[in-house]
Amino acid sequence: MTDSLLAPCAAPPSAPSGRRGDVHAVSDQLSRLMRVVHALKAAVTAGGDSRERAAHVLLFPLVRLGPQRQSALAEMVHADPSTVSRHVTVLVDAGLVQRVADAHDGRASQLVVTPAGEEVVAAMVREREALFETVTADWSDADLTAFGDLLERFVGDLTDALPTLTAAPSRPTPEKDR
Repeated sequence: MTDSLLAPCAAPPSAPSGRRGDVHAVSDQLSRLMRVVHALKAAVTAGGDSRERAAHVLLFPLVRLGPQRQSALAEMVHADPSTVSRHVTVLVDAGLVQRVADAHDGRASQLVVTPAGEEVVAAMVREREALFETVTADWSDADLTAFGDLLERFVGDLTDALPTLTAAPSRPTPEKDR
């Protein structure tokens, strides 16, 4: 990925100063962050199995919250159930997750992280924290704390906004796109 794709965009000529300009700057930086994260994912999975790495993301809520039904896991990670199903198959085949009969409904199963899966999560956390330690090495403790607090608030507010976005009526499809 080239530096120009990762660089910030210039504010549009019509962007007023003040709050609107600040909202533009936040929007621009988040778009840039998503591109950087995509580049990081590509770098981490280069030469490896990207399907396996993508599946590993499902381990985090299972470790944090305990056994879950596959449908609940799909909701938690805001992913299509068929995608989660494919990822769960990868995790089960790798011995990182096992299916266990649901104690409340024997017809259903819950996904449980194995010790090997817990070690994969621990390794990913160490890897991620080492990267962030390097990236923020020149930051003051106050800056790091403030950033963490604001990021937590932003992610929480963005998460809270999700139901209103998914409940919003769909936009009419232009005739040419039908």
